[in-house]
Amino acid sequence: MPKAFVLINVESGAEDEVLGQLKTIEGVEESFFSYGVYDIITKIHAETMDKLKDMVTRKIRTLPKVRSTLTLIMMEE
Repeated sequence: MPKAFVLINVESGAEDEVLGQLKTIEGVEESFFSYGVYDIITKIHAETMDKLKDMVTRKIRTLPKVRSTLTLIMMEE
């Protein structure tokens, strides 16, 4: 089962809103606020790599107030 960490930058002041939206997406395991370059770190999983890519590109990156993402695909646990 493919897993990834998605590092997310959001519009200033939108952290709570985006975090709440992330928690409603199927496949999101955990989401945390972060201090530093990225505002939110999210751990996701999917049944296939294609579904994982779809989750990032069509569900996470399209959320209102998400400015950018960086996806780190995990190879092994």
